[in-house]
Amino acid sequence: MRPVGDGPYLQVRDLRVRFDTEDGVVRAVDGVSFAVERGKTLGIVGESGSGKSVTSLAVLGLHDPKRAQISGEILVGGRDIVGLAEEEVRHLRGRDMAMIFQDPLSALHPYYTVGRQIAEAYRVHHSGASRREARQRTVEMLGRVGIPQPERRADQYPHEFSGGMRQRAMIAMALINNPDLLIADEPTTALDVTVQAQILDLLGDLQDEFDSAIILITHDLGVVSQVADEVLVMYGGRVAEHGSAQQVLRRPQHPYTWGLLGSVPSLHGDADADLMPIRGNPPSLINLPSGCAFHPRCPHATNRSRVDVPELLPAGEAGHLVACHLPEPDRQRLFQEAR
Repeated sequence: MRPVGDGPYLQVRDLRVRFDTEDGVVRAVDGVSFAVERGKTLGIVGESGSGKSVTSLAVLGLHDPKRAQISGEILVGGRDIVGLAEEEVRHLRGRDMAMIFQDPLSALHPYYTVGRQIAEAYRVHHSGASRREARQRTVEMLGRVGIPQPERRADQYPHEFSGGMRQRAMIAMALINNPDLLIADEPTTALDVTVQAQILDLLGDLQDEFDSAIILITHDLGVVSQVADEVLVMYGGRVAEHGSAQQVLRRPQHPYTWGLLGSVPSLHGDADADLMPIRGNPPSLINLPSGCAFHPRCPHATNRSRVDVPELLPAGEAGHLVACHLPEPDRQRLFQEAR
């Protein structure tokens, strides 16, 4: 592990990402801030179009600078990568930070063996490594992520792997250079429940081994409840709520978070009870509603909600933040009534 000073390994401050289109400016991320320490997992949740993946791609420096306008600070190991030369960001990507993509079948090249692709990721950051050394490292990593017969599997193509095996191969590729920051974008979406649990356990075990900081991008609060230390809830490109997993999942303060939790079935509740989906659709990031972006879908919206954008402020407990105009006593009462 590369040494870094005191404080979180990743710090994102007032991040804004905008795209110019023919229809207008897309404000994909608007003033997002968070931090992740080594050995900890931050879960970023929200519906499609909330800005989750755009945020993670900005952290990795994967946005095209000709299309995206990025401002704010993204400190990786104390170094701000916003405005950094592409060559320097590429040097950090894969070595200091890596990503597990949502669809491994699309991320892996169909014409090359899995082993060759993982070995290439190693040799990019180890210029002096021989093919044999890279091969040995690849087989070792495939074994570490639980792929049986890694020596033989390294010579197979992506289509010869099951969905769970491909996801394990992507994890091996992401971890082959021992990155300090790992971003997992919906890593279990296409997997059945059993394989999903295995992948989450694997990420936890590897985090313990490498002491990596992990960002988990997902819409699945069940996944977040299993692995996250902190939770960041995004809506309309902004942070709606942020706190420890226990604070956000057990004592949520934002009506949007209540809606997300209400749309998830519970093992401990009434099996015949109806789920309560959030009414309406997520807003257009080109034409966000005035005031609180959630107010058109919020059953508790006030006149102020329609005019003023709420600030992200402390919600009673230390470290718990919420962007909502409702007074805290009203939020607590309404949440208890909704349970």
